[in-house]
Order: sequence, then structure tokens, then C-alpha cells
Amino acid sequence: MDLRLGGRRALVTGASSGLGEEIVRVLAAEGASVVVHGRDEARTAAVVDSLRAAGGDATGAIGDLATDAGADAVRDAVDDSGAPVDVLVNNAGFYDITLGWDTASPDAWAEIYNVNVISGVRMIRRFVPGMRERGWGRVIQISSLVGRSPVAGYPHYVAASAARSALARSLARELRHTGVTSNAIAAGGFVTPPVEEMMLAAGRRHGWGETVEEIEPKAVAAFGPNDVGRLGRPRECADLVAFLASPRAGYLTGAVLPLDGGS
Repeated sequence: MDLRLGGRRALVTGASSGLGEEIVRVLAAEGASVVVHGRDEARTAAVVDSLRAAGGDATGAIGDLATDAGADAVRDAVDDSGAPVDVLVNNAGFYDITLGWDTASPDAWAEIYNVNVISGVRMIRRFVPGMRERGWGRVIQISSLVGRSPVAGYPHYVAASAARSALARSLARELRHTGVTSNAIAAGGFVTPPVEEMMLAAGRRHGWGETVEEIEPKAVAAFGPNDVGRLGRPRECADLVAFLASPRAGYLTGAVLPLDGGS
């Protein structure tokens, strides 16, 4: 399917590794011009260079989105490097599953809300007005399944995930009849380098095996059962983002799409 992304420009936050990196690779392969955002200049440049080597149109933007100054730096880098942004993918964020109700301090709540929610708001405020003026745009939040199906642990991350999904729906109402859509993906577990490390550690503790392939089905069954019986692959998330970013998804807005193997 031709997603008709040629001529569109996409900014993906947190794109120097993990899901974000795979998202910019797929968008570039579909013909979009991509802006790779990251905080680490070397890692971000490495992704940009590899995309260009593969024939893609890519630039980098460095900034800490947890601050207004960092968000301004990203906006300025985007403005200096090319055309306006048509697609905003708010992927940047972090999770901390080590804290619970008794251990997550108010400061921890504030930090995770700022990084996971307010950082996306900063990007929306800087790039969506231009989309509205031009009459076309796509805004996509990468959230988590725990925002839809809360658990008792890590409540600060659960609440932030729910907020990311809710802001996508609220933004869709705000942007009605403008040609700009707003959606979220409620992602389940995906095989990224940090997740692989956690699985290997769990496998050693429980005697489930020595490789990710051996450990994965046992870890999924123990910690996050789903109907597929495995974790997702970054490409599966990136493909859904590419569809949501495309003109073919013009009738889809205000949705929070589960991508969790049927958890």
C-alpha cells in the first residue's frame, strides 16, 4: 500500500534509539522527510547518518523536552533545517517500574508527568498551530496499555500514560474540522534493548533459559499475558504509526489504539 507520505515532513521525539528510531526508519522508507529528535548528539547524528546512507531525507534536532528551553531548541532546529512539520509523533518518555504507592514520592510523580506528558504538550504548542493554519496534519502520542488497564504498581507511570491518551482525545476535539487528526497508540511490551536486558535478568533468576528467544514466552506468561503469547517488535509499532501519519488515515481521529497482543 502506498501511504502517500512523499512530500510530508515528520518529527519524531525520542528517535535516537528504541521505538522512536524504528519509527523514523519506517517513515523515511515510506518517503517522508524526517526529523530525528534526541538528547544525545552523537546517537542522534548516527541515526541521521544511517537514514541518509539508505537514501532517506533526515535531519536531527537536539533538546531536552522536559524544559521549555530544550523544546525551543528543537523548534529552532526544525525551522532552520527545512520545511514545516506535517506529522508530530510524541514518543519521548521514560518508565520506572521500580516504584510503588509507598515509594513513589511527589517529586517522582512530577518528574514522570513532566517528561511523559508535558514534553508532548510543549511540542504540540510549538508545531500544531502551523498544521492548523495549513489545513493538514497528524499528531500521534505513543502511550502505554497500563493507561487503559491500570495496575497497582508504578502508579506514577500508569497515571502519566492515561494522561497521554486523554490529551490525544482532547486535542482531537480541539482540532475538529481543521484537517489535523490526533490519535494515540496504547503500546504493550516491545522488544527493545532495555527490555531484552530485563528479560535476560528475569530468565537467570527464574531458570527460564539463556537467550531472549527461550525466555520471552515464559516472561510474557508470568508478567504480562496476552493472546499472541509474545512481545511486540518495534517494526509493528512503526507500521501503525506510518498508517496514522498518512493521508489514508484521515477518517481516524480521537482514537486510542491498543497495540498489545490482546492483553
